[in-house]
Amino acid sequence: MKKISHNARRYWLKQVQGLGLLALGFCVKPLVAFAKKEDADEAIKKITGGAAITEGKVNLTIPPLVENGNLVVLKVSVDSPMTGNDYVKTIHVIAEGNPLPNIFTVYLTPRSGTANITTRVRLADSQKVWAIAQMSNGSFWSGSAETLVTLSACTEMV
Repeated sequence: MKKISHNARRYWLKQVQGLGLLALGFCVKPLVAFAKKEDADEAIKKITGGAAITEGKVNLTIPPLVENGNLVVLKVSVDSPMTGNDYVKTIHVIAEGNPLPNIFTVYLTPRSGTANITTRVRLADSQKVWAIAQMSNGSFWSGSAETLVTLSACTEMV
């Protein structure tokens, strides 16, 4: 008699454990934490307001293989004379695999001298990164690069 109740208790504990794991699976959705290509496209559309983006003029340099995504060197340069009539107004950097795709925005003026930026960013996963430059005449130019990240950053929940 005592053995039967012991097995019933084990069965009940296994059922509760299964329900707990199922509930945890519904609450924690790791794929939701990372942005997707659609989120990056939406961020780009929000930046440009639906205007056409032309490839060229923007050179994005990022290492093709990154050991640690916590500190990735990123260089953006835009081919512009940076004069009063023709200069780069903003540079946006978008990463489709990060929790928030718009990594940063830089505002420039003709007094900036050159449109070159070097910084370090965090990348959550192997992904494609875009740099979009808005020129003083309102046109948008882009450049992109792909990188392979072996140790991801940005893994905490958003």
